[in-house]
Amino acid sequence: MTGNAAIFSPSFFGPAFSASIGDSIAANGLSVFLTPSSVVFPGFCDVHVHFREPGFSYKETIASGSRAAARGGYTAVCTMPNLNPVPDTPEHLAVQQRLIQDSACIRVYPYGSITLEEKGERLADLEAMAPGVIGFSDDGRGVQRREMMEEAMVRAKALGKPIAAHCEDNSLLRGGCIHDGAYAKAHGHRGICSESEWGQVARDLELVRKTGAAYHVCHISTKESVDLIRRAKAEGLDVTCETGPHYLVMDDSMLQEDGRFKMNPPIRSGEDRQALVEGLLDGTIDMIATDHAPHSAEEKSRGLEQSVFGVVGLETAFPILYTYLVKPGVLTLEKLVEVMCVNPRKRFGIPPGCDYTIWDLDAVSTVNPEDFLSLGKATPFAGWKISGKCAATVCDGKLVYRA
Repeated sequence: MTGNAAIFSPSFFGPAFSASIGDSIAANGLSVFLTPSSVVFPGFCDVHVHFREPGFSYKETIASGSRAAARGGYTAVCTMPNLNPVPDTPEHLAVQQRLIQDSACIRVYPYGSITLEEKGERLADLEAMAPGVIGFSDDGRGVQRREMMEEAMVRAKALGKPIAAHCEDNSLLRGGCIHDGAYAKAHGHRGICSESEWGQVARDLELVRKTGAAYHVCHISTKESVDLIRRAKAEGLDVTCETGPHYLVMDDSMLQEDGRFKMNPPIRSGEDRQALVEGLLDGTIDMIATDHAPHSAEEKSRGLEQSVFGVVGLETAFPILYTYLVKPGVLTLEKLVEVMCVNPRKRFGIPPGCDYTIWDLDAVSTVNPEDFLSLGKATPFAGWKISGKCAATVCDGKLVYRA
């Protein structure tokens, strides 16, 4: 290939594939981007995004969300089912599948819901949906009833599909909006206790022991969750988990009275953040997912108490993690690519294809939400200085983003 760029080659990225990337770079006329500071990575994979369509296209569309993903270096994403209609039957799933086929510029894999309309009252038609979904989740809501989750695990195991669990005990929320920590107490906010997350993680792990299901924990944020999952893996349970960039580089001392700091689960204490970093380093945490959750400007303009939960992350994930974890030596670049690409694809059976993304690691900029391709602009990283700029992304041999 031309230029001085390095091709990053994790184990599944063999010589033949590296050669095909070289051919694709030439075919797409991308040699102009290959500078001494450029690196070619395999396409990133995010197993937890919200593209809001069908039902809430004023927040995000599959077209805008997939373009934002491509700009962030992603070539595959998995979309959560809190939509309208909820993908709880093949007919409802088909609405989303048609939109994906018509407007996605990268690979988009939908989840089916665990329960009908994500209400937690009756299981969705898991068997009929299985051929068209990556797994099952009621993300945005925890499955409150133990027996409901157990039955879901039994049926999902028979189908060879993972359960991706949003772990949240509603009885412990008490109207909280941020972590029940020092900032909440100092500013008079109702807090969300850590047990609302780790209590359901513990319950579900008991069910995994009983059912043998493939179980994936979404967006963990507490030190207790890390410890529970570490011990479950030591037992040999079929368990994986993810955390988000904001949980790894922020704690609740960094909060501000602004809706762009409100997400679910919340940013927690410095002790929790350190436990998450340690869990990432020792392999307890398998992958980083953004939980990209766009909303309208009005919905995020009501402060911490009244804004809706959710922030965007696809366009900032890699440069934030590279700048604040890799460059200081906390995390190796190889490990970052493992948790952003290799591990999520392995766990969810997503093939790499001829997908790659080219980054200039020396490019320095400031996060400006007004530049986002996503319709959502709420990010806790606005104004942060970052290193790394995506120059191009190629999915299935086709150029899907070019700076």
